Amino acid sequence: MARVTRGVTAHARHKKVIARAKGYRGRNKNNFRISLEKVEKALQYAYRDRRAKKRNFRRLWITRINAGVREHGMTYSQFINGLDKAGIELDRKVLSDIAVREPEAFKSLVEQAQAALGN
Repeated sequence: MARVTRGVTAHARHKKVIARAKGYRGRNKNNFRISLEKVEKALQYAYRDRRAKKRNFRRLWITRINAGVREHGMTYSQFINGLDKAGIELDRKVLSDIAVREPEAFKSLVEQAQAALGN
């Protein structure tokens, strides 16, 4: 049986890793051993942060809704409770967008929430 040299396969594998490390500083971008570690760590961060991104955006939306609601003398929790009682089913992403882009429409939502709470 003939001997198999792994030069071609190893080179292809190294090229893939080095290509992923493009833009890194110093030896991180062109030394295989170092770039392999850096690329693996980058993939771990990417995996983790895809989940963290969802949490961060939800926090942003809640902050924007709260700011919009407080202009009308209400708190965020009262507003969400009022919307729930009024039967208005809008998610936080849409509510924050309305609060930022269409203040008049948002004001009517606040008034409906207040009416549902009986204030």
